[in-house]
Amino acid sequence: MQPLRALFLYRDLCCLLDHEDSSICSCHPRSFRSLVGLGLSRVRVTPAATVTHPRVPIFPAPVPADDLQGAGRPFLVTKATPAAGRPGQPPAASMSTQSAHHLESEASHLQPEIPEAPSHRRRHTLPASEFRCLTPEDAASVFEIEREAFISVLGICPLYLDEIKHFLSLCPELSLGWFQEGRLVAFIIGSLWDEERLTQESLTLHRPGGHTVHLHVLAVHHTFRGQGKGSMLMWRYLYHLGSQPAVRRAVLMCEDALVPFYQSLGFHLVGPCAITLGSLTFTELQCFMRGHISLRRNSGC
Repeated sequence: MQPLRALFLYRDLCCLLDHEDSSICSCHPRSFRSLVGLGLSRVRVTPAATVTHPRVPIFPAPVPADDLQGAGRPFLVTKATPAAGRPGQPPAASMSTQSAHHLESEASHLQPEIPEAPSHRRRHTLPASEFRCLTPEDAASVFEIEREAFISVLGICPLYLDEIKHFLSLCPELSLGWFQEGRLVAFIIGSLWDEERLTQESLTLHRPGGHTVHLHVLAVHHTFRGQGKGSMLMWRYLYHLGSQPAVRRAVLMCEDALVPFYQSLGFHLVGPCAITLGSLTFTELQCFMRGHISLRRNSGC
């Protein structure tokens, strides 16, 4: 009986240690302590084959046999199949072990999420189109567009760099810039005026007590002209002014050739402007905020 007992003990050890030959073993936890005490290094399984196994280490605190019942690993599920035996002897047991592949698949779901590669991270991009009030930091971009638009045609600028910074510091809320992907493509700059008609002083002064906005300049970058950006920007600017209770009207002066353009945006003729620049003369136009809001609502813009 000693070889048969050793065979059972070896099978028990295979199940507990996850040995690759555990498919031929059945788990009998009550025999574990006996097996540990034996410390077997070689067990004869069959007359034709000898299985070599490393010496079993002595555990410092063996668990009682009763506590080991059902304490095996979840995937070591065994099923005993009775087989015919000799009369008076218990039937032999043929054991099978469930594959551990399902545990590996479950473990794969517990893998930590791999961080996304930097090249695939979403990049922070500037808005495709943005309208906002200008600041003194925008003065250089403003003057670059203005210089190209006016000096090449008239030989003068409505506002020079120092004047641009002056108005953007005093009344930035009376300006509006159109930015595409962070690049300034069009702008308007205005200031408050407190008289009925424009005078030479209105070109450089900002009078906070006034109810009239003097539009000093409207300009579009040369690469974006002919796309209706000037009209759209003016509509938005007048709508922006309409939201300011102190503003009652907007006035501007322009060359005669541009009068139809501004009339299409809701401006009305006032008459010849008192301001002249050398040989250049201008026409003065005005737009009342209440009438403009009504016109905008009816136009569907």
